[in-house]
Amino acid sequence: MIEKGQIGVHQFTILTILFTVGSSILIAPSELAYEARTDAWIAALLGLLVGLLLVILFYTLGSRFAGKTLVAYCEELLGKWLGKAISFLYFCFFFILATLVLRNLGDFITTQVLVDTPLQFTHIFFLTIVILGIRNGLETFTRTSEIFLPWVLLFFFLMFIFLPSQFDPKFVLPVLGYGLKPIIRASVPLIGTPYLELVVFLVIIPFVKTTKKLGKSFLIGVSIGGSLLVLISLFSILVLGDKLTAVQMYPSYSLAKKISIGSFLERLEVIMAGIWFITIYFKLTICFYAATMTFGEIFKLKEVKQLYLPLGMVLIVFSIVSFPDVAYFIQFASKIWVFYSGTFGLVIPLILLALAFYRKKTKKLGK
Repeated sequence: MIEKGQIGVHQFTILTILFTVGSSILIAPSELAYEARTDAWIAALLGLLVGLLLVILFYTLGSRFAGKTLVAYCEELLGKWLGKAISFLYFCFFFILATLVLRNLGDFITTQVLVDTPLQFTHIFFLTIVILGIRNGLETFTRTSEIFLPWVLLFFFLMFIFLPSQFDPKFVLPVLGYGLKPIIRASVPLIGTPYLELVVFLVIIPFVKTTKKLGKSFLIGVSIGGSLLVLISLFSILVLGDKLTAVQMYPSYSLAKKISIGSFLERLEVIMAGIWFITIYFKLTICFYAATMTFGEIFKLKEVKQLYLPLGMVLIVFSIVSFPDVAYFIQFASKIWVFYSGTFGLVIPLILLALAFYRKKTKKLGK
């Protein structure tokens, strides 16, 4: 294997928390409120429950081939050439996912923070930091996540303390007033982002120190990250109302602007921006790392450091030319992405797991 480092289960848990929160913290409440209205938080909870089932699927598949990479067991189950083809499709998926995350970051900065800054400059600057973070391997940037997680949780804690004074309980009524169909429709995009995207951790699982607690840590990490998304969706509805949340592009960012303590502590949107910059950095880093590692494994490279710059350059160009504007990006992310991610996050893992069980059964019968 190309990667020589190993991480502990607690570090793995931290990565799953940061990845799950990722970019969803800013965009999820709007998508949920658009369909589910006052029940947006229930849709977020339903998405989390489905996400935990997906985690069980990913862990079951990864643990069945302990110590083997995704590329290795694709080739083992499907044969050399078909296995390489599927692995290459996974590389494309991880790379496109990194493109989406980078574009999401660029759109936020150029529309909310630095409105006169060219999009490509934002992408170049942020991706440079990502490359610097992964150049020394998985173990290095994973240790960095241990430093930043307390800050993310602190920012959430501050919001949860300051916002209750702005709550209007009438905004969440009536509960289930529009039926179950809107809740189910609203949860589908959330399942696509971030829960189906958790398949990226199949690249990381082989480098986690062998322990029976891995599955539990995976579930705990996603549960914490998903619970934060449920809470931020609930808070958005309680403070902004479902109509305003639905039309806001980044409702949780607008939510932070509502914080007001006396006349000296106001508009703490920097708190939300701080959370998001940290979580999206680690999500983008994980996606870019998974893409380069998968590419290196397919072509049997001894190391992947030489891939960071060329793939990074392609990523920047692709993130700009693939989506003409923000409206196109939102339409793609909310309507199309769930089917694309479902292919790699549900269909193919189920096929691989079924083949693994079938081979095990035939071996027992052969004996």
